[in-house]
Amino acid sequence: MSDTVITVVAIFLAAILMFIFPLMSTSERTDDITTQAVDAATTDFVDEIRSTGQITQDNYDNFVQILSSTGNSYNVEMEVQVLDDNPGKKVTEAEYTKVGENYYYSKYTTQILDEVNSEAGAMYLKQGDMVTVSVKNTNRTIGTILKDFVYRVTGNNTASITAQHSGIVSVNGK
Repeated sequence: MSDTVITVVAIFLAAILMFIFPLMSTSERTDDITTQAVDAATTDFVDEIRSTGQITQDNYDNFVQILSSTGNSYNVEMEVQVLDDNPGKKVTEAEYTKVGENYYYSKYTTQILDEVNSEAGAMYLKQGDMVTVSVKNTNRTIGTILKDFVYRVTGNNTASITAQHSGIVSVNGK
């Protein structure tokens, strides 16, 4: 009887080692490749904004299309910190300098998309504005499901694919 129990346990362990762990390794590798693709797309999107000084509907749609081609759903969060020059100036005979500091105010995803979808068709930025784009997946990937099953890890953190990139706009958009 004990030989039968040991045989069943050995077959069960062999099945886990032969099927579950290779599948888990492959799905984690797929998540890593997807993370690299999302990171590259996010970097390209932000660099396009930085080099042109504008966020257009076409650029945003292309970015979202590249993200959705990975087979996952994503939450895209954008923030633009607009440089607000202090208008106070001190005037001397031939030269003036600004009094005080420059301040930034932020516009977030919904405000940006409202401006992009307006009559202007784009959000125009100026030199010195800062752009930040964060991407997180909203669905559970196969790698996450298998990892949760094998390690018995549960939680609300379903974002296994994330990317973030930011930069300072180098040209005026108009």
